[in-house]
Amino acid sequence: MAPISYRYCHFPPAIIQHTVWLNARFTLSFRDVEELLAERGIQVSYESIRRWVARFGTQIARRLRQHRPRPHSLWHLDEVFVSMNGQRSYLWRAIDQNGEILDVLVQAKRDKKAALKLMRKLIKKSGLAPRTIVTDKLRSYAAAFRDLGLTARHHQARWKNNRIEGSHVYVRGRERRMQGFRSPGAAQRFLSLHAATYNAFNTLRHFITASEHRKRRDQAFTIWREAAGITA
Repeated sequence: MAPISYRYCHFPPAIIQHTVWLNARFTLSFRDVEELLAERGIQVSYESIRRWVARFGTQIARRLRQHRPRPHSLWHLDEVFVSMNGQRSYLWRAIDQNGEILDVLVQAKRDKKAALKLMRKLIKKSGLAPRTIVTDKLRSYAAAFRDLGLTARHHQARWKNNRIEGSHVYVRGRERRMQGFRSPGAAQRFLSLHAATYNAFNTLRHFITASEHRKRRDQAFTIWREAAGITA
C-alpha cells in the first residue's frame, strides 16, 4: 500500500494527523476541533479540517484495519434507520463479542438483499465464518443465512442483542453532533473512519489493570501514527 502523501499541505503532517484523530476519536464538530487547536496556537479553519478528514481519514482507516486481529466468533448484527436529506436509509452494523466493530454498511433497504451484502462483506473482510450470530427478529437475517449456507447458531431474541443495541449510542451521538448525515457516501466514509479508530483504542479497560490499559493505549497511539504515516 502506497504511503500517505502530505505534499502541498501548508501544515506539518503531525498536526494534520492529530486533527483527524481528534475528530475521529471524540464527539467533536469541525468547529470544536478548530477551537481546540486555536488554544494551542494553531490557527486553522474548520473548512481545512473538514478537507483533511475527507482526504486522509479513509486512507488512515484502511491502514488501521490491517492491524486488527481476527475477530471473536460470536457476532452481533443489527440495523437502525438514519435520515439523510429527508430520505430514510438503514445503517447495518456488526460487532463481535468483545465490542469490536466488524463493519458498518449504509443501505437503502432493510431486506434480505441488504442482509446478504452485509454478511458477504463481513466474511470476506474477516476471513472466517462465525460460530454464533445474534440478531433481532428481522426475518431477512435468517433468509440471508440460508442462502449463504451458514451453519452458525442463530439466536433471535429481544434481549440477547443488547450489546450492539448499546453500541448504537455512539453513532447516534455523532449523528446529532453533525446535525445528520448529508449523503450515504459521506455517512459511510465517516462511520468507517470512526469504527477503525474506535477499534484501535478499544482497550477493554474495565477488564484489565490500569498499567495494562496504559500499555495498550500507548500501543494504539503508535499504531495510529504509523497508519497516518508519522514516524516521529
